[in-house]
Amino acid sequence: MTDKLRLMAVHAHPDDESSKGAATMAKYVSEGVDVLVVTCTGGERGSILNPKLQGDPYIEEHIHEVRKKEMDEAREILGVKQEWLGFVDSGLPEGDPLPPLPEGCFALEDVDKAAGELVRKIRSFRPQVITTYDENGGYPHPDHIMTHKITMVAFEGAADTAKYPEDEFGPAYQPLKVYYNQGFNRPRTEALHHAMLERGLESPYGDWLKRWDEFERKERTLTTHVPCADFFEIRDKALIAHATQIDPDGGWFRVPLDLQKEVWPTEEYELAKSLVDTSLPEDDLFAGIRDNG
Repeated sequence: MTDKLRLMAVHAHPDDESSKGAATMAKYVSEGVDVLVVTCTGGERGSILNPKLQGDPYIEEHIHEVRKKEMDEAREILGVKQEWLGFVDSGLPEGDPLPPLPEGCFALEDVDKAAGELVRKIRSFRPQVITTYDENGGYPHPDHIMTHKITMVAFEGAADTAKYPEDEFGPAYQPLKVYYNQGFNRPRTEALHHAMLERGLESPYGDWLKRWDEFERKERTLTTHVPCADFFEIRDKALIAHATQIDPDGGWFRVPLDLQKEVWPTEEYELAKSLVDTSLPEDDLFAGIRDNG
């Protein structure tokens, strides 16, 4: 059945695929599953977050090309396919009050029209399973929220030939399941935090947990825990490939891999919609599909 299984991961920017569900994707690739990352924007307005590369005039002037090259490297490391939707990064507005979003950016696109571009990808690739972000975007970046919106419209719209005619968008197709990435969940964060402290190590999660209470984040339902500890190294290599976004000496990598594998060897998802019968909790995004193909 694995030669028929297809997973599509819809992300807002290059680097999101490596920080959200990367080990899961690498695991499925190793099993022969066809995995496609769809990246909605080029990440043009992303800040250069790696202090070692800040102030580099070439990177600042050619950020779009640089981030595309980083994506190519991460794609090779993960072993996935990757395609662009071609929208323009909205940036993360800051200030009080927040400034208006820039004209022509992804978050200001018409949702149904933008979803049509994703419908084309779905109808062409024909994934049984799609992953994306929840209604809050995982965190409230306008591009992450827009990614959620167009993915949910496209999940239904891929089978709707009245809304998206076949002569323009390709033959109709209905995906079977859609999940929200929930890798940054409180139980995982607390487990790793306490494990670090118990081993006498400095935890990078203390401030995170304080902010969790301040933000009053809604606790999500973790329906699916995918065992993928054997692929944490690949995940980290893919993340480091996004050099403008990730400091290899930063907080992302302060928790030793052996501790992560022991304490929390899974990546988490929230099943948002399913057109097949499945029993919760799951340990496989294709639960209910593998045995019915």
